[in-house]
Amino acid sequence: MYPAGEKRFINVNRITIITLFLVILAGGVVRSTGSGMGCPDWPKCFNQIVPPTDVSQLPEGYEEHYIEGRVKKNQRFAKMIDFFGYAEMADKIRHDESILQHEEFNAAKTWTEYINRLVGVLAGFALLFTAVFSFIYIKSKPSIVVWSVLNVFLVIIQAWLGSIVVSTNLMPWIITVHMLLALIIVAVSIYTFYVATTLRNKQILINYSFPGLKALAIVSLIITLIQVVYGTEVREIIDHLNSDGIPRTRWIDSIGVNYNIHRILAYVTLLLTGLLFFLVKSRFSKSSIQSQYAWIILILVLIQMLSGIILARFAVPAFAQTTHLVIASLFFGAQYYLMLLMTKLKR
Repeated sequence: MYPAGEKRFINVNRITIITLFLVILAGGVVRSTGSGMGCPDWPKCFNQIVPPTDVSQLPEGYEEHYIEGRVKKNQRFAKMIDFFGYAEMADKIRHDESILQHEEFNAAKTWTEYINRLVGVLAGFALLFTAVFSFIYIKSKPSIVVWSVLNVFLVIIQAWLGSIVVSTNLMPWIITVHMLLALIIVAVSIYTFYVATTLRNKQILINYSFPGLKALAIVSLIITLIQVVYGTEVREIIDHLNSDGIPRTRWIDSIGVNYNIHRILAYVTLLLTGLLFFLVKSRFSKSSIQSQYAWIILILVLIQMLSGIILARFAVPAFAQTTHLVIASLFFGAQYYLMLLMTKLKR
């Protein structure tokens, strides 16, 4: 059905999407295990391509060297933030004394962060190959080329932002932006995959006319994004509570209104997902890709609710934090793809 060049692009794009979710998984493990500063510099780790496994292998005087480098990078970053009108935020970065602190060497945390970076590099190459192979569509569907090339620039920004995450000693709001940009990169890859697969296989888009079905999918997706934003804010507060020495058993009760909003949005998301599931199942055949993804988003939202309950009832265990983050990302991706599949076939 697909010419060889287009089939190659679709396969590479599919691999890229899988790799991007692996990056999110690796990032979730890093956060839940507190390994974000396992490598105090970037892009190398302790100025080595392969990081040390023992304290005896550390460079002499590495603490002062990397702190000095982080301070210089943060001054440049604060200057940029100041340029865009966020003077208070820039001032906070300039005078954040936590940047001058360093964590004691921990081989497990170092290698956890290092593996995260390796997966990130793999995703970067996958996006680059996707962009290169996208030029097969330069005449038939140039938008695929535009979005694929744009995604390479987005991942470069994401890599730079990752270095800022390290240099600011895991400043929470920067981690949040880092996560949201990751979802944008995933969305662009899913979009190029969707356009490429439906360019010749129009059977995917044959569906029954139902005004408002795609609108419902869009509303559900927007609610999910808002919930993700509040979820990252909840995680920021938890990071502060952890750094302040508050016991895990008191974290949920100490979060405040952001947690309540996040929880309410979770129930709204569950309701909208259930409604979308029944509408899709009643209007598409069981074998259609739309029905398959309706099942996928329903299963994912139920797992997400379960992981949220475990977080709330069992003092925020680390494994549930990672599960909650990864399932939220998969749910967003499946929701977004289903929304695209709601597009009517143009006759």
